[in-house]
Amino acid sequence: MAHIPVLLKETINYLNVQPKRNFIDATAGEGGHSFAILRRNGLEGKVLSLEIDKEIYSKLKDEASELFEKDFLLSQRLILVNDSYANLKKVIEANKFKPVAGILFDLGICSWQIDDSQRGFSYLKDEPLDMRFNKNQELTAAEIINFWEVGELEEIFREYGEEKYSKRLALAIKEARRKERIITTGQLLEILKKNLPKNYDKGRKHFAARTFQALRIAVNNELENLKSGLRQSWEILEPEGRIVIISFHSLEDRIVKIFFKEKAKEKKLKILTKKPIVPQEEEIKANPRAHSAKLRAAEKS
Repeated sequence: MAHIPVLLKETINYLNVQPKRNFIDATAGEGGHSFAILRRNGLEGKVLSLEIDKEIYSKLKDEASELFEKDFLLSQRLILVNDSYANLKKVIEANKFKPVAGILFDLGICSWQIDDSQRGFSYLKDEPLDMRFNKNQELTAAEIINFWEVGELEEIFREYGEEKYSKRLALAIKEARRKERIITTGQLLEILKKNLPKNYDKGRKHFAARTFQALRIAVNNELENLKSGLRQSWEILEPEGRIVIISFHSLEDRIVKIFFKEKAKEKKLKILTKKPIVPQEEEIKANPRAHSAKLRAAEKS
């Protein structure tokens, strides 16, 4: 499935993209949002795009190079960096990228990572239990499944996956790994299938979705990185600068909501979205993976 940027019109609107202004795409992915911003912020506006996944970053660079051949000025306005938004301030300083009028976080996983990366992000394929965004890091999903204590497994399934059968699953994994190393998504899926009710959640969500979400969050330290990225963004933004966050599950959305509320109480920002903005039916039909997206936006005081 080709990558389609989620809530694109709404993102451009809430970022208030104007000519001669600089923007950061903290999660560039395959570049959909970055290129859309570049088309609107004029010849003197720049975009700094971060992408943590080295393979996606390479694809993004190739796509950007094709555009640069057609439009040389674009190459002067787009800065691509292979790094995490957890290091946002360092990246800004290294690239002397100021002032910053807006920052975007699209927290969704890329279509390429699900469909083609062969890192076990999807429970619909039998692949190695990896789940790393950054392949230079040592921790993988397989290491968590095979070596973490039962209590630790139970905690991440409960806290990161909101899985009500977290203890049952942790114990089942402990028993299964005694017999053989669990190294593929297919092996994990079989364990989940045997230990979860047949009509789990009345079919509203795939029975493995919560466990896979929990593992991915744990492997990539996603929630702590998001908190850090939000704090750094606020320090970087110029007055009246805007921040737009697109989240895909309740844990991320809760962190963003609390951060915005706390800053609003301190009168350091104005919340622009009283309720999160969600995709219209037409967008969901065109891009089913957008169905759980929620956009929140705020303006720095």
